[in-house]
Amino acid sequence: MSGLLVPFQYAFMQRAFVAAIAVGLLCSIMGTYVVLRKLSFIGDGIAHASFAGIVIAYMRNFDYYVGAAIVAVLTALGIGYVHRRGNISLDTTIGVLFTAAFALGVFLMSQLKNYAVDLQSFLFGDILGVSPKDLIFIGALSLLIACAVIVLWRGLLYTSFDPVVAKASGTHVETIEYVLLVMLALTIIVALQSVGIILVAALLVTPAAAAYQLTKRFVPMMVLAAVLGVACTVGGLYLSYFLRSSSGATIVLLATILFFVAIGLKHLRAA
Repeated sequence: MSGLLVPFQYAFMQRAFVAAIAVGLLCSIMGTYVVLRKLSFIGDGIAHASFAGIVIAYMRNFDYYVGAAIVAVLTALGIGYVHRRGNISLDTTIGVLFTAAFALGVFLMSQLKNYAVDLQSFLFGDILGVSPKDLIFIGALSLLIACAVIVLWRGLLYTSFDPVVAKASGTHVETIEYVLLVMLALTIIVALQSVGIILVAALLVTPAAAAYQLTKRFVPMMVLAAVLGVACTVGGLYLSYFLRSSSGATIVLLATILFFVAIGLKHLRAA
């Protein structure tokens, strides 16, 4: 039994577990809106766009995640603006802007002669490398987003199910959608440390998609998604220690397994 508690004796693992809980909760709660609004592609798009912010931060010698957050938020707002003002489909807008931002990052990186940043930690995540400073950053952003969800609860709910009726009832649909895009951008930045640019979309979508298979009611779906999200992040991190595998990849694979289990349970109930 004591062997199962071995990971908790290390300070870096303790910080990783705290980060995993925060990321699992936050991504799953925001993922509920992503799944209901059919915005699954946006997680991958904004995550890739943030790469440009990482490179710019390196060039200007300031925190990489702050740079990533700035570019991610600007890209999210740009997606919302072009989609609405240009009357262009959302998936097309995301595809154009995120590839442009990612290409900008690659272009800037190619101009540097001595680029010494470990890209693998940004592409695939490094939750084991979470520092006390990172925990403060993750905690502050998580608290900010949680407060925004509470304040905008009614508006987010109405616009997720029926934006036309919400607008007719006086809800500022456009403003809420812009705020939601910013919240998603910040959520993605929080998750980058855990699973990286490549896998962040899966963590944002999969737990909520699994919960959607088991219930169609909003609040139960969000609660179930949060439970599954924490189970995936904490369970995946725990398994990766004993399997000596990539923590980010293990987290996402566990989430995928739970997704298919949810589909199986849905069919069993319908039978």
